[in-house]
Amino acid sequence: MKRPHWLLRRAVETPDAPALETESGTWTFAELAGLARRAAARVAAIARPGDAPIALLLPGGADFVVWLHGVSLAGRAVLPLNTRLTVPELSSQLVDARVDCLLGEPDDPRLGELARQVPRLLACPAPSAATLPAAAGKLPGEQFDPAATMAVLFTSGTSGRAKGACLSWGNFEASALAAARRLGPCVGGRWLACMPLYHVGGLSILLRSVLFGGPVRLQARFDVAAVSDALDAGDIEALSLVPTMLSRLLTHRAGRPAPASLCVLLLGGAAAAPELVSRALAAGFPVCPTYGLTETTSQVATAAPPSGAATTSPMLPLPGIDVRIIAGERDADAGLSGEIAVRGAVVMQRYLNDPVATARAIRDGWLLTGDLGYLEANGALHVLDRRIDLVVSGGENVYPAEVEAILLEHPAVAEAGVAGIPDADLGARVVAWIVTTPGAVSDAAALQDFCRGRLAGYKLPREFRFVDALPRTGGGKLQRRLLARTGGNR
Repeated sequence: MKRPHWLLRRAVETPDAPALETESGTWTFAELAGLARRAAARVAAIARPGDAPIALLLPGGADFVVWLHGVSLAGRAVLPLNTRLTVPELSSQLVDARVDCLLGEPDDPRLGELARQVPRLLACPAPSAATLPAAAGKLPGEQFDPAATMAVLFTSGTSGRAKGACLSWGNFEASALAAARRLGPCVGGRWLACMPLYHVGGLSILLRSVLFGGPVRLQARFDVAAVSDALDAGDIEALSLVPTMLSRLLTHRAGRPAPASLCVLLLGGAAAAPELVSRALAAGFPVCPTYGLTETTSQVATAAPPSGAATTSPMLPLPGIDVRIIAGERDADAGLSGEIAVRGAVVMQRYLNDPVATARAIRDGWLLTGDLGYLEANGALHVLDRRIDLVVSGGENVYPAEVEAILLEHPAVAEAGVAGIPDADLGARVVAWIVTTPGAVSDAAALQDFCRGRLAGYKLPREFRFVDALPRTGGGKLQRRLLARTGGNR
């Protein structure tokens, strides 16, 4: 059964309530819906009929929000692209998703180069009554099927090849309702959004806003002083951060306590050091550690907000989400580790255009995450390691195989291994171990320059270590977990 578009329904129920707050202005739900309808009419006019997602290459400001809703009102799935990616990286995702329509900033120089992959481009003007025509008649997306794909978000496994996770309207609704049951009414309050909107954590904030009617105070990027000032204004109720952001925020505030208005600080994206959580709790920040994935529409297991005491509660699976630990071919007993598997209405439908990867990831309704962990007898989840070999640097996922593939294109590189090593600021920093071709000169600066322009900045190795050999199994498989023991620089 089809349902009314969330934004249009919200604009009827609470038209004058604030929806979006930025430095440049505030929009009510009625105003946001009006702009989104205009954007939808423009999208419908240029996009060819079909079911391929429409790509969005926009920074995280108000324009992103309007065009996001505009694409869905046009009846199409949206593919938010990581604005930090290079042209080759973006091209690969556009080809894999079979995108034929891309929306981007008028002055983005990448649009011209991307036109080779995408036949239809729209350099999006700032949405307003002056720049976009009014929508005439009914829009295709005014009602939606909960099973229809709402967004395609690229993620990746240890192979390094990007895969588009297809998330439905029902996935996002189930995630929002489960989060509200665990975190309480603050989920429907005012969120400070400083996470990238092309990540599932940032996108979820925007969709919870139209579902529950709470405003979003939007910051286009994480700026520690701006975040601190926004909190001190005294009306922010909820905030999502990755550990690196929280560490920088605590350092900036230098012991200044959290404002009384803040009732949820969702902490995810990477494993958080216990010392960081304790430091935040001591300053009064209501830290709720969480574990989740793009493929599960964000949260899987989350701690409830602390109740006065400076300790966190167990990280339990959210209501409606089942978690099991698989060791070999059976479920592991409590306290024993294995692969984390997840089942529930939050699990993605499939990987876009990749039935083989879908079948490998989802078996009998269970998503095999590739992450290691264990369950206590009370159901609390402990995550021992994120996806094997994955490097989480500053909250961004870096896949070693992707970086290694670029390094191996350089004529001086015979072998390359990439891993993360602990970093107090970033959580982990990307390090490359290099075996050079015979007679080649070891030059770290040249290799970094070679990677720059082919890889996003956060993927660039911060350090190069030159070695005689890389650790491998008897079958020749690279053992990335042993790289840190290899030393380097001959």
